[in-house]
Amino acid sequence: MFAITGITGNVGGEVARNLLAAGRPVRAVVRDVRKGEAWAKRGCDLVGADINEAAALTAAFKGSEGVFVLVPPNFDPSPDFREARTTAATLSSALDAARPGKVVYLSTIGAQATHSNLLSQHAIIEHALRKLSLPITFLRPGWFMENSTWDVAPAKNGAIPSYLQPLDKPVPMVATADIGRSAAELLQETWSEHRVVELEGPQRVTPNEIASTFAHLLGRPVRVEAVPRETWESLFKLQGMRNPTPRIQMLDGFNEGWIEFEGGKGGSRKGITTLQTVLRTLIERALI
Repeated sequence: MFAITGITGNVGGEVARNLLAAGRPVRAVVRDVRKGEAWAKRGCDLVGADINEAAALTAAFKGSEGVFVLVPPNFDPSPDFREARTTAATLSSALDAARPGKVVYLSTIGAQATHSNLLSQHAIIEHALRKLSLPITFLRPGWFMENSTWDVAPAKNGAIPSYLQPLDKPVPMVATADIGRSAAELLQETWSEHRVVELEGPQRVTPNEIASTFAHLLGRPVRVEAVPRETWESLFKLQGMRNPTPRIQMLDGFNEGWIEFEGGKGGSRKGITTLQTVLRTLIERALI
């Protein structure tokens, strides 16, 4: 039995689908069991547990051959990242008590960065989990290609904004399909102690290439416009963010190059899903 958190989302769902396709039993760990009914119909064991409920998580993880841990994203954390610290303590407690056979934790590119930024939340959780005597894989994917969901509507109007700059700088990106497939493969592997697996798509992508791919798929000109950095804080606050600094620092990290894979481009695993495939899917979903 493999316990999967975040199964109702894109990545967790892909992990589960790949395991089920391989004939492996899956336990769906969901906050709201009603939202997991579709997975129960597919033969999954359904368990209710929140990521910050130690007792419930322990019960959900107990007896499992492997656990896939996906922490819900927090794009507007407290300045001291107290939310991540709470989650780190809860997860550590639950995993230590449940003692599953192995763990794959969905982390992020740049988790090893020494500069504080939005992704430091994963660094905090990684640090806590490293204290456990369990086989743990820290899966560190690049920038999600699906972040371009927000670009579909602007692209139809002929221009997409970009916080990733310069516009010709290649960025390590990956599709959620490749993340889910890789996580399912890792869960079925055997290893000891702790390891880091870094994952990106078949090739790195520039903001200019995102625009040109949209243009190709939409059959109309699409340009990309760099959003001036001096406007970021006010823009993010207008969007409702209370503490935009970590997000700004993360973008700086990608743009300045200090958010990168620990093993560099040559040390990362490569997915198979192209940007064009992802953007085509995003456009089709927008039409539904």
